[in-house]
Amino acid sequence: MSAASAAERLDEVRAGIAAAARLAGRAPEEVALVAVSKTHGADAIRPLIAAGQRIFGENRVQEAQEKWPALKAEEPGVMLHLIGSLQSNKAGEAVALFDAIHSVDRPSLVSALAREMAWQGRRPDCFVQVTIGDEPQKGGCPVADLPALIDQARDAKLPLAGLMCIPPAGLEPAPYFALLAKLARRHGLPGLSMGMSGDYPTAVAIGATHIRVGTALFGERG
Repeated sequence: MSAASAAERLDEVRAGIAAAARLAGRAPEEVALVAVSKTHGADAIRPLIAAGQRIFGENRVQEAQEKWPALKAEEPGVMLHLIGSLQSNKAGEAVALFDAIHSVDRPSLVSALAREMAWQGRRPDCFVQVTIGDEPQKGGCPVADLPALIDQARDAKLPLAGLMCIPPAGLEPAPYFALLAKLARRHGLPGLSMGMSGDYPTAVAIGATHIRVGTALFGERG
């Protein structure tokens, strides 16, 4: 991806965020854009960094370890978020590498992250992933189990930032985003990680604080 193409795509997405925010009476600055760089190499990522993008998202710890230590050394201000599922035995590597983890979804992972944060002295923000459409094949905490998991995370002193969801494919996402926002309010959590390339304007209108955009910035996956 050329520098000009990267800047153009980034401007287009930022304009979309700004338009949706203004329609909802929000400031565009309230919405953090997470550029989903999974499957894309460093050569595709650098043009977006050069264009001003500062937050990136990866799905897998191993893939991130291969790309990001060098990129973060080049650009110390860049932040890295884990947006994919996390195995408990990878918690230490995740705490060491990522600035935020969007996929906290079970008690064993809460315990593993709490141990690693205490050991490493590093405390990435944590979002609890909710299976908002009650889809057992997707990662995430069932809505019914959410209060107990949030209580456990708070007892473990995890730095809880908010909730995350991926609505069911092929359905209107607005009701699912609205439910996530309601759950976040109920539990006093300010962050809402929701919305992707195809539906981020809707997510912004409903209160997203973090949107996870890949295809609109990078094109189809490499």
